[in-house]
Amino acid sequence: MKRKYFLNKAFRVAKLSRLIAKSIDLFIVLILSVFFYPVGIILSVIFIAIADSLQDGQSVGKKFMGFAVISLEDGKPCTIKQSTIRNLPILVPLVLAIIPFWGWVLSVVVGIPLIGIEVYLLMKLDSGHRWGDVMADTSVMANDGTPAQIKKRKSSWFEEGSQASP
Repeated sequence: MKRKYFLNKAFRVAKLSRLIAKSIDLFIVLILSVFFYPVGIILSVIFIAIADSLQDGQSVGKKFMGFAVISLEDGKPCTIKQSTIRNLPILVPLVLAIIPFWGWVLSVVVGIPLIGIEVYLLMKLDSGHRWGDVMADTSVMANDGTPAQIKKRKSSWFEEGSQASP
């Protein structure tokens, strides 16, 4: 399969960059949850649900790392519905964490395997999609800084026929 990059190392770096972007978003969730508990957990759930639909498909972490989430249906930035669906593997444990003690235990028991599946699929699939991307029919692509150019693209930067520039 022909790819847009010259070295296999670049593909691994892109996947690691996506993990860093999600880690930034989860750090925001951690700050909200710890410092503003219990309201902070509810704010965290809302933030994670809509994060990828903010700023033309860029969460805070994706904006920082230079990525955007697009819909594979029409090439437009991720919607709130798609953002919620693609973040379900993170939302489920987060919602459980609202319940004191046993909810926290369940959150860890459910969250670790879900996050593990997400990371495994991201690293092992050729397309670079994680489970959330598959469920929401979205893809993460490099952002060239122009929202109009992001909207024009219809393929992921992981796919064979993706456009280098419009």
